[in-house]
Amino acid sequence: MTRPGAPLATRLPRTIALLVAFVAALLSLAVMFGATAASADVVNPDEPYRVSGNVQLDGNPLPEITLTVTGNGVDEDVVTDEEGKWAVGVPERNASYTVTLDESSLPEGIAVVDETDDTPNVKEAEVGPGGRVTVNFFIGEGTRNVTSFADQLIERVINGLRFGLMLALAAVGLSLVYGTTGLSNFAHGEMVTFGAVITLVFTQISIPIYVAIPLAIVLSGLVGFLLDAGLWRPLRRRRTGIVQLMIVSIGLSLAARYVFQYFIGGSTTQLPGADIRPIQLFGSVSLTVIDMISTAISIVVIVSFAAWLLLTRIGKATRAISDNPSLAAASGIDVDRVVRIVWVLAGGLAGLAGVLYAYYRPGIKWDMGAEFLLLLFSAVTLGGLGTAFGALVGSIVIGLIVEVSTLWIPSDLKFAAPLVVLIIILLFRPQGILGRRERVG
Repeated sequence: MTRPGAPLATRLPRTIALLVAFVAALLSLAVMFGATAASADVVNPDEPYRVSGNVQLDGNPLPEITLTVTGNGVDEDVVTDEEGKWAVGVPERNASYTVTLDESSLPEGIAVVDETDDTPNVKEAEVGPGGRVTVNFFIGEGTRNVTSFADQLIERVINGLRFGLMLALAAVGLSLVYGTTGLSNFAHGEMVTFGAVITLVFTQISIPIYVAIPLAIVLSGLVGFLLDAGLWRPLRRRRTGIVQLMIVSIGLSLAARYVFQYFIGGSTTQLPGADIRPIQLFGSVSLTVIDMISTAISIVVIVSFAAWLLLTRIGKATRAISDNPSLAAASGIDVDRVVRIVWVLAGGLAGLAGVLYAYYRPGIKWDMGAEFLLLLFSAVTLGGLGTAFGALVGSIVIGLIVEVSTLWIPSDLKFAAPLVVLIIILLFRPQGILGRRERVG
């Protein structure tokens, strides 16, 4: 007898392979294009973080202007390029640096003047958690370095959508695992880290980035398969309780986290192309080529995943199991087979999210999954437990809150803002945005 979905099973590996190849091609194109776009010399290019900016006179770039960046062991001179841009690599984030413009390098008769500041050619730069800060010197009558609230809001909304789509890649997998098995997988953050770490390992042994990325996605899917086959499926067959399974996932998370630290150390490491300079788009919005293509990849993958979930037999079976596993099994659906596919897809999506998050942060760190995990659970819970589309909606909401909240609160507290909103929403709608009331309890 032919099992439901058997014809699709023969096509699924080909579809995944094409999707992986598409993702790899776009990211490799971003790295190569961005590398050519970053034409200006960067002082200390090997350092993980950046202090950069522009020098302009009445809106026109000023080349050959000398600036000095000091602080935290840094004392470097840098000269602006033909576009008036400059950049200096620095070793520490969450640290202050002083940027001094050498007025003697300005054209004759030009000086930096600010009636409210005795030293307008000296500015303090705080490198925050993102690892980058921009310091601009706009010289000229009536020119002020001020960004309007509307421009700031647009910039935050765009960054929030980018972050939300990237968060959704990992959240939909986590949500489907919960929906099909009832497991709240606390090790899902480490699956995100694995995708970034294994990509880094491949690049360090001279494997090109356009090969390393698809390999990392495939291996992440393989890790999901092995975890289900070697750990979660045997525990399910022994009828291990949900609380015990959750405790096992916490232990697995801690173990994997310190294995990552053992192999890559405690510092932050960059993937190739992470130092690409952003392109000014409009207003105060500037994105790198990798940022734009990463967003496109997130949209394409999410749309493809939604089509798989809605239009294919395996996708429909997955939704049936999420709604009622016992009824799905009684209807002839091979629950173990569907759960195995869900774990593979969840692992692959988490690996891809890890690569994109490494470029977003920017950088790879052994515990990056831990800071990501809380946001994942917030997105899944906010959208509705066990629903993939709820996870998508919840992720976008969380991404917007994270970025837009920095207009009113310090950026160090931006990851706390979604938790406050989550608590408020769940007080009035405990099943989440798209969840059904009967799911609770």
